[in-house]
Amino acid sequence: MSDRSAPVAWVWRQDRPPRWLSRAALTLAVVFLAVGIVWGVIAQLKDLFIILLSSLFVAFAIEPGVNWLAKRGWKRGLGTAAIYLAALLVFSGLIASIGGLVVDQVAALAKSLPSIVSSLSDFMHQHFNVNLTQQLQKLENNLGTIGSTVASNALGIGATVVGSVFNLLTVLLFSFYLAAEGPTFRRAVCSVLPPARQIMVLQVWELAISKTAGFLYSRVLLALASGAAHALVFAIAGIPYAITLGLFVGVVGQFIPTVGTYIGAALPALVALSISPGKALVVIGFAAIYQQIENYVLTPPLASRTMQLHPAVAFGSVIVGVTLIGPVGALLALPLTATVQAFVSSYVTRHQLVESDLLLDPMSKRQAARAEAELDDSTDTGDTGDLPDPTQPSEPSVS
Repeated sequence: MSDRSAPVAWVWRQDRPPRWLSRAALTLAVVFLAVGIVWGVIAQLKDLFIILLSSLFVAFAIEPGVNWLAKRGWKRGLGTAAIYLAALLVFSGLIASIGGLVVDQVAALAKSLPSIVSSLSDFMHQHFNVNLTQQLQKLENNLGTIGSTVASNALGIGATVVGSVFNLLTVLLFSFYLAAEGPTFRRAVCSVLPPARQIMVLQVWELAISKTAGFLYSRVLLALASGAAHALVFAIAGIPYAITLGLFVGVVGQFIPTVGTYIGAALPALVALSISPGKALVVIGFAAIYQQIENYVLTPPLASRTMQLHPAVAFGSVIVGVTLIGPVGALLALPLTATVQAFVSSYVTRHQLVESDLLLDPMSKRQAARAEAELDDSTDTGDTGDLPDPTQPSEPSVS
């Protein structure tokens, strides 16, 4: 009897769940609940995180200037205010030179819209045999409804503008304190960390400042180059306000990543369209060509010098930034990626490369073979260059 009951008890013990299973299920449920709560909090505070990240970017950008003024006896708060004032004067100058032109050209474009539509239709029909009369008339009729649409949404547009201005002022306020109280803030952060972590945090902070400054430096240089090139083409094409429009394209094109050049070229294209459709095509065509020249000729050497960032990595980081946090991410992606890359590369161990044709550029292999062949030829012909002949006595040196 006891022999029959023993196997049953053994089977029952085997079918029981292990003791750790309930504990693991409870732990997993708690982890999932915590992740859901944290994700919900992050989603609700996404705008605040974007503001703080933008504030860090601005603080990193102006801190080299604040440090330069502090070394010359300025108080950090006063130096930060001076940099803010200089940036405000530059921005106000740009708005004063470009804003009036935008308003005048939009008003002139609205008045001459019927004639522009007619000339554009004739131009497309004569040169490209494309009849756009009906489509352009529909566009002209639809433009008349824009005013009523804007008026009906005036409250929402006003709220958006007010919110954007508030966010901008918040960013500037946080950036001011982060730059003016930079050493104090870093001491407060490092005081709660062990020495090894302090070194790591300070290294990342220093890299972020240098990469952000390099990013702005490269953007300013590219803006000047783009503005000069577009102004020259606009002047040759006979487009009015060539220098102002070139400056507008340069600034907008560099500080709105990826599509900034095309957005900046919209205003010169409208100005040129009021003269003739052919000039508008010149503006659009040159903007497209210059964008490719900038991407493949100008940007790579500047990026390699200032941020040590490959163009493909930069392009991918911009796409990721836009996907995660919108247009602000496109501006913050490059210095953030350059900082992470520089920090990670400092801890990556480099190894000696193996011999393989896949690791060599065919052009470099050809040049190496040519140099080796020239060396062999010079050896075979007995060309010893400037080496002295050991069989001849040497001349005494004059001290």
